[in-house]
Amino acid sequence: MKWLCPGLSVFLITGLLAVTAFADDIRILLDFDSAEEVALFSPVDDVVMGGVSSSRLSNAGPGVAVFEGMVSLDNNGGFASIRSRARAWDTRGAGAFVLRVRSDGKRYRFNVRTPGGPDAFRYEAPIEPPANEWAEVEIPLASFRAKAFGQPIPGVGAPDPARIESLGFMISDKQAGSFRLEIDWIGIR
Repeated sequence: MKWLCPGLSVFLITGLLAVTAFADDIRILLDFDSAEEVALFSPVDDVVMGGVSSSRLSNAGPGVAVFEGMVSLDNNGGFASIRSRARAWDTRGAGAFVLRVRSDGKRYRFNVRTPGGPDAFRYEAPIEPPANEWAEVEIPLASFRAKAFGQPIPGVGAPDPARIESLGFMISDKQAGSFRLEIDWIGIR
C-alpha cells in the first residue's frame, strides 16, 4: 500500500461542487501498476437488461487504467459500468475515498458494495472532475447514497467502511456516445 504525503492539493466533490482542500494520510488501495489490478474489474453494462452499451477497464499506460466504452440509448439502455470482484479492501475506519482521475468532461459515479445485498444494490456518489486534466477527487462516505436498479433506496445510511468489498465506476444519465475516464489510483483517508 502507498501513502501520499500531507498537504497534497485535492478537489473535494460534494454533489457537483468542486472545492480545493488539503489531503493528509491518503492510503492507496489500487495504483494500477500491474495487470492483475486492472483484471480485478469486469463490465456490468445495460446488456443485462437488453441494452447495447459496452465498457471495459484496460491499461492506458504505466500505472494508469482507463474506463472507456460507448453508451447507447437503444433498446431502453443507457448505462455502462465496471466493478471489482469482491475482496477485503481493508477500508475500515475510512472517512472518504480519494481518486486521482482525468475525465473527458462527462458525469460519472463511483460506487461501492457491501456483502449481503441483492446484486443490483450499491452505494454511489457522483464525480465530475474538470475535463482533460488530472485531479484528485475526494468523496466523503457520508455523500454515498444507496441505490438499486438506478432508484434511490430511502432510509439507508452511508456504507460501513469495514464492510466494503467491491469498488466500481458508472456512467449513465442519458450520456450517449463514447466515454473515457482515466484512473491513476484509488485511495482512502
